[in-house]
Amino acid sequence: MAIREVKTTSNATRQMTVLKFELDKESANKSLKFGKRRISGRGNKGRISVRNRGGGNKRSYRVVDSSRLSFLGRKGKVDGINYDPNRSANIALIHYGDKDWSYIIAPEGLKAGGEVICDQKTPIRVGNRMKLENIPASTLVYNVELTELAGGQIVKSAGANATLLGIDGKFAQLKLASGEVRKVPKSCYASVGTVSNSDHSNVVIGKAGRKRLMGRRPHVRGKAKNPCDHPHGGGEGANSIGLTHPKTPWGMPALGRKTRNKKKKSTKLIISK
Repeated sequence: MAIREVKTTSNATRQMTVLKFELDKESANKSLKFGKRRISGRGNKGRISVRNRGGGNKRSYRVVDSSRLSFLGRKGKVDGINYDPNRSANIALIHYGDKDWSYIIAPEGLKAGGEVICDQKTPIRVGNRMKLENIPASTLVYNVELTELAGGQIVKSAGANATLLGIDGKFAQLKLASGEVRKVPKSCYASVGTVSNSDHSNVVIGKAGRKRLMGRRPHVRGKAKNPCDHPHGGGEGANSIGLTHPKTPWGMPALGRKTRNKKKKSTKLIISK
């Protein structure tokens, strides 16, 4: 997928770029799509839990199968590579015969008409899914389980992949894109390949209105607020924040503070950060 520059019609669009989609025509399969209600960053009590959310274009939700265990051992044919407005990666529509269809996260290089399969051990081919213990070392994988039979939990965004370093006892060692090396139970499933749409991170948004269509509302600096609304607020004119270290709106340290709970059980599975 390539990046295309927009024809300049204003100062806002001078640097703007868009993805040049090379996708297949979406199938009329409606069993895997339904309407999605916007919650605009609010929880079940109606209170804002994520700020600066709201508005944007309507979206239909696609049911993406992250585990593929319900079709274990069955070959599926790729009907087409489609767009999903709810994630950065593209998705592939798979037909397993009869009336069995499913969406999966599409890897780079998967084309319409190809075949994929999920089983305990499969050929090492892009899009196939199997247990980590049956995948050769140095293979690139994505959509990896952290808990057995829980479905893919990590390495799912556009252009992401992890490298399988090898098997050590009951665990497989994975090197993630961040450089972190961690242990994952070797009985967990992973898909072979790299997540599609790797150019997603190279897109230049260009103008504020485009962010509004994505459902992102304006973000206001803390120092531009009143003291009752933010620790950085208050003062006359342009002042510094008046603090040794920046803080969040709730008074907690910001910018660089580690947020991972040290008592988390999975910490012992991280070999190097």
